[in-house]
Amino acid sequence: MNVIFFLYQWLVFVPLFLLWSIVFSLITYIGCALSKNPKWGYIPGMIWAKGACLMALCPVTVKGRENLDPNTSYIFVANHQGAFDIMLLFGHLGHPFRWMLRKGLKKLPFVGKACDKSGQIWVDERGSSGLMHTVRQAMQTLKGGTSVIVFPEGTRTATGHMNRFKQGAFTLAAMLRLPVVPVTLDGPYQVMKKGSKQIRPHRMTLTIHAPLPAVTKAEGTEAGIDRLLHDSQRIIAESLGEEVK
Repeated sequence: MNVIFFLYQWLVFVPLFLLWSIVFSLITYIGCALSKNPKWGYIPGMIWAKGACLMALCPVTVKGRENLDPNTSYIFVANHQGAFDIMLLFGHLGHPFRWMLRKGLKKLPFVGKACDKSGQIWVDERGSSGLMHTVRQAMQTLKGGTSVIVFPEGTRTATGHMNRFKQGAFTLAAMLRLPVVPVTLDGPYQVMKKGSKQIRPHRMTLTIHAPLPAVTKAEGTEAGIDRLLHDSQRIIAESLGEEVK
């Protein structure tokens, strides 16, 4: 079976995935260039991601969609298990959002241009001035009723175990007075580990937890950031298996 899937991956999945990615990057770019409808920045990516999960022979389970209000903007925070986190979230979250991405991804052929044109948020790491630039981008996105998603670990886990969360996403949520939604991703690590080029079919589960209340003036910014960070980290960890907490 391993030999069969190895051949399938390199002879079928990889060529098809590359073509699929190019086609939907072009669709996103052209759609966003010709129309101001924000759906062009989300719907093509959702179809691309669902198709990628199917091509990789990875079934998906989604829990907790009923926790979301379609008319509310959120800061989604998710653990970062592997490359297939992108496909799992983009394809199955079911709520329009934009990514907060490292600027290095702009260099990716086709994909970088599509991300730029579709209004994804590039994280500016130039200290406090960079943070304010990122916040301004996020505010423009959230004004249109679209949400933002962040991986607060900052990078994919190398061991399968969840790393400690950084403050950035929660600082943004506190500044914008928005609720935070913890999202647990389970399975992408088994599909494709960091540094590996081999895909292994495995069920992936996306769990959308109840939103955490926005920070209030009475609570205070620092206390609010601390609450959102620790509650999110605890909730996500508790819904993971012991081997990857």
